[in-house]
Amino acid sequence: MSNGHLAVLGAGPGGYSAAFYAADQGYKVTLVDASDKLGGVCLHRGCIPSKALLHIAGLMTKVQQAKDWGIDFDNPNIDLKRLKEWKEGVVSKVSGGLALLCKQRGISYVTGRGVFVDSNTIKISESQSLMFDRCVIATGSRPVVPDQFSGSESVVMDSTEALALSLIPKKLLVVGGGYIGLEMG
Repeated sequence: MSNGHLAVLGAGPGGYSAAFYAADQGYKVTLVDASDKLGGVCLHRGCIPSKALLHIAGLMTKVQQAKDWGIDFDNPNIDLKRLKEWKEGVVSKVSGGLALLCKQRGISYVTGRGVFVDSNTIKISESQSLMFDRCVIATGSRPVVPDQFSGSESVVMDSTEALALSLIPKKLLVVGGGYIGLEMG
């Protein structure tokens, strides 16, 4: 028995959690997101990549501490290319798991940006609209660089850019007290 059709805009943690819960409660659910991969910024460019890198940082600390215990691993070397590949593998597995959970619950996934036409219709593209009984908006947020720093792209970066660096900086100033900023610090 269906409780109606629920549209969920945004496939990050808030969106997919709402979609899973609604599907479990008997709603027909359509999840709409601009990306073709589930998980949003948190999974692809935020908390999960930063947690993966924190794990490596913890291992490096333990390797350093092991010298005090009589175990010497010489000088560990970080291969940033392989580290990024490993991190992307972690992200890919989690995203694939979310896609499987959607499939198991019968949740439809549509790639595109939903624009409200009226209180029960979203236009996704010129040829695609979605009618619904209820809608959850879980589109997340995006960082804002203050005007005085515009044009300073080589110096000022957001967490997405910081997690994609090809070289590890000797110094990094983190402005912001969100969880990603705290983890980077």
